[in-house]
Amino acid sequence: MRMHSSGMDRANHYMDYAATSAVRPPEVAAAVAEFLRGNGCTPGRGGHSGATEAARIAFRCRRALARIMGLPGDPGRIAFMHNATHALNTALWGLLDEGDVLVISQYDHNAVFRPAHYLAASMGVEVRMLSGSPDGGVDMDEAARLLDGARVLVVNVASNVLGTLMPVEALAAAARDAGAVVVADAAQSAGHFPPPSSPAADVIAFTGHKGLLGPQGTGGLWVREGLECRSLLCGGTGGDSRRRRMPTAMPDRLEAGTGNSPGIAGLLAGCRFLAEAGTRAIHAREMTLKAKLFDGLSRIPGVTMLSPRAPNGVPVVTVKAESMDAAALAGRLDSEHRVQTRAGLHCAPEVHRILGTSGGGAVRFSLGWASSDEDVEAAVTAVDAILKPVAVPVP
Repeated sequence: MRMHSSGMDRANHYMDYAATSAVRPPEVAAAVAEFLRGNGCTPGRGGHSGATEAARIAFRCRRALARIMGLPGDPGRIAFMHNATHALNTALWGLLDEGDVLVISQYDHNAVFRPAHYLAASMGVEVRMLSGSPDGGVDMDEAARLLDGARVLVVNVASNVLGTLMPVEALAAAARDAGAVVVADAAQSAGHFPPPSSPAADVIAFTGHKGLLGPQGTGGLWVREGLECRSLLCGGTGGDSRRRRMPTAMPDRLEAGTGNSPGIAGLLAGCRFLAEAGTRAIHAREMTLKAKLFDGLSRIPGVTMLSPRAPNGVPVVTVKAESMDAAALAGRLDSEHRVQTRAGLHCAPEVHRILGTSGGGAVRFSLGWASSDEDVEAAVTAVDAILKPVAVPVP
């Protein structure tokens, strides 16, 4: 697998891929630059050759996303969004009506919690929360009880704090039995796994700037055939302009306004890189490095491992230090050792409530396609050096 990269100074040990794949294949930046230099147009905004080629690039990206993520049918069922937060808000506002029941879980991101809270306050949506645990498990009996009468279930496919996977297929089956629509938050999982034979969820929200290796400001929402989702935004779509209402056909129904065409060109390049290198091979390598990182950090006195080993999860390892708060540890890792991590609550407050770290949060190390043995060794060495007790000379 090619391991050359662009975007970050490789003297840094970048370990914050769960936030953003700041280290990207050079093809991604090249595709963005080439689009801006050679095209710069918007799909659907004109019949000239530039707009037509921009539309072709967008279609190729939808098709590439469908292949990488295993999304069946018409690639036009994928609507481009700015990120997973935009996609999740679109799904929740587009599927829920006044008084409906929404089931979420303690593993969810604020991209779910905050719109859920707003929907509860503004529309009387009843929000039920499925309990979590430090090992990432789910009580399926509790899930069945909470799903009784529910309209929508949100499943956080992979935790951005624990690195664990939720049992999507089992939860989706329980939701189907209850007549609920399943919305999958694939922000942390998209691009990390080989495509399934068929998606368990009815709606999948994803971002482009993490595992899919695209630029920030890209992402999307896939809606299965036969399911209608109301638009979050209304406005121009480039066609059917006489209508006062948004078009009924996807993806125009959910794509009001001018999209991020340069970003879509970069996202297409990221998907092509993943297809060539193989998501299975990349993920296997990431998980080998994760195991090495987990073992190395767990041997350091004063380090508490918060995330489980989770060999079938995503490459995230979260820890806390007994003698130092998370922000201080992350700051020293960066300033003294050029190891770049993420400290805090990671926009997932309920997970930290489960872990008992709601006060100061924790330090998350997350790996990606370009992570190396040297990165892992540098991180372990740095944590050990920072936390090693300073010998006090005996007078």
